[in-house]
Amino acid sequence: MEKLITLENVSKHFHVGRKQTLVAVNNVNMDIYKGETLGVVGESGCGKSTLGRTVMGIYSPTSGKITYNGEEVKVKKTKDRYEYSKKAQIIFQDPYASLNPRMTVGSIIAEGMEIHNMYDKETRQKRVYELLETVGLNREHANRFPHEFSGGQRQRIGIARALAVEPEFIVCDEPISALDVSIQSQIINLLKNLQEEHGFTYMFIAHDLNIVKYISDRIAVMYLGNLVELADSDEIYEHTLHPYSQALLDAVPIPDPEKESLKERKLLSGDVPSPINPKPGCPFAGRCPKATEACRTTSPELKEVRPNHFVACHLY
Repeated sequence: MEKLITLENVSKHFHVGRKQTLVAVNNVNMDIYKGETLGVVGESGCGKSTLGRTVMGIYSPTSGKITYNGEEVKVKKTKDRYEYSKKAQIIFQDPYASLNPRMTVGSIIAEGMEIHNMYDKETRQKRVYELLETVGLNREHANRFPHEFSGGQRQRIGIARALAVEPEFIVCDEPISALDVSIQSQIINLLKNLQEEHGFTYMFIAHDLNIVKYISDRIAVMYLGNLVELADSDEIYEHTLHPYSQALLDAVPIPDPEKESLKERKLLSGDVPSPINPKPGCPFAGRCPKATEACRTTSPELKEVRPNHFVACHLY
């Protein structure tokens, strides 16, 4: 497969106090291939959204390099950020907070096209109508305001806005977590259909491992800002290697009440360490039942231990 985006030792730090640094993303290395969906999973606060926003260009990496089609992504200058935003877009988690309440839906969708000087005014209007119909809304909705829509409809508007500038890469930052369960499958299927039709590349960030398995070609597991496992979707479910990944999958409920009641759960002990000024060693060592002395002193490197299956663990 052809590489679209490459991350080389990408880190993102935030200064949160005097001599205190929050390490949100720590030395992440991975490739994202054209036309694929890369799922990113992990518990709250593990750095998934920060990684997505760094790849998208909202944040500039503290260290490391991101390349897009072989060219380094630079977003510190406004001009560079605008140029990159035509290639990479984002669908935000909260459809209630991500749309400007003072703008009509048509203006929200057309804004990106105006910024990038795409089309004349009449063509932009036609394009807005096309996009509304593409995401399952009506052209009459263009003159309404966001508060007149349900959560699922607002997320469809957010998707239309992302599509407006014809990007190649889209970060889906937990796009269904704020929606009713009955609506979630509709949004997921819409994203899959759009990908099949237009060949989009997705980074799909989510908590729900069943949905991630359904939509993703590969899955990246993050823990405390670190990429701990990366493999094809089926491979990571059938041959889970990292102890944290195993604990995550073990927590997924079985839809059969009898089987669920008989299931043995491997509960993790210990507290999640602070991402502020982290200590050396594996970030999962304090909660890992298989941790050795090396785990507590030396950070493991991400390495390929099975074909296209990478894990950061001293056990392999």
